Amino acid sequence: MSKQHFIRRNHCLQILLAMLVSAIFVLPGHLAAQTKSNWDIPFTNALPGDSLVPLLSLVDRTLQGELERGLKRNEHWRQMIAEKKMAVGVVDLRDRAHIRYARVNGTEMMYAASLPKIAILLAVIDAIDKKELPESQEILTDMKLMISVSDNEASTRLIDRVGYEKIERVLCNPKYKLYDIACGGGLWVGKRYAADGRRYPDPLEGLSHAASVDAVCKYYYMLINGKLVNYRRSKQMLDIMVDPALHHKFVNTLDQKTPQAKMFRKSGSWENFHSDSILVWGPRRRYILCALLEDPDGEQILRDLVNVIEYVLRIQGA
Repeated sequence: MSKQHFIRRNHCLQILLAMLVSAIFVLPGHLAAQTKSNWDIPFTNALPGDSLVPLLSLVDRTLQGELERGLKRNEHWRQMIAEKKMAVGVVDLRDRAHIRYARVNGTEMMYAASLPKIAILLAVIDAIDKKELPESQEILTDMKLMISVSDNEASTRLIDRVGYEKIERVLCNPKYKLYDIACGGGLWVGKRYAADGRRYPDPLEGLSHAASVDAVCKYYYMLINGKLVNYRRSKQMLDIMVDPALHHKFVNTLDQKTPQAKMFRKSGSWENFHSDSILVWGPRRRYILCALLEDPDGEQILRDLVNVIEYVLRIQGA
């Protein structure tokens, strides 16, 4: 199969998925339903006003050692980590009183393709909450298309609605610090997901779509605690991120291991750059996982990584 034919086929599949999701989300009454949760995750904090322990203060020495050993058993992965072409972060959420975090190359900012669309989602939800944008059916549908099937046209429309400067202000907001120059950067969106338009690269590396695992894990950690925008809007964002339509990378493996678990997810790929991020919530599995890779076999590595992480977390069975 030629590269051109492969690209055209994938493009057609993406369009079909977008049409299906769009059809679902224009059903009457969906606008009101956006404020209702269709999952049963209890936020880690009981009250919306509670303060949140910083994720970096939850780095666990035992989990950190297990993660490093688990990843470095693979010679190729060990080389990628040394060359800063592989970054992994995991947050163990099973014990609400003892949340644990571990990461490798946590502050290393890498090109992350579509994964940073979660930053657009946050900026748009923030704008809606501040009444800078209407909570219209069109915008709600575009947010779902952007996250569930990674639709580039929907993503670009949302970027155009809020602008790069708004996205930057939200990411750099002191209550989030999802992009922090003092910590190596983080999440960044500085280009439309289209061929045209100006670039607004990040100040440190000049990247247009970037992430670090520290920033992405922090995003999910704050989200599940109701700390992105506010408690209600965090639930709304989780509703948008639940049940991904694309079943590759992490989801491909998790579909087989735990089909009953709820998954909240955003991934990205472009050429040799592959990334994935997920919140897994099931009977035995409650964790956040993020990985950023630069490798031609990144898709398979991400599938295999789930098994290594579950071994590190000592998760057994379905």
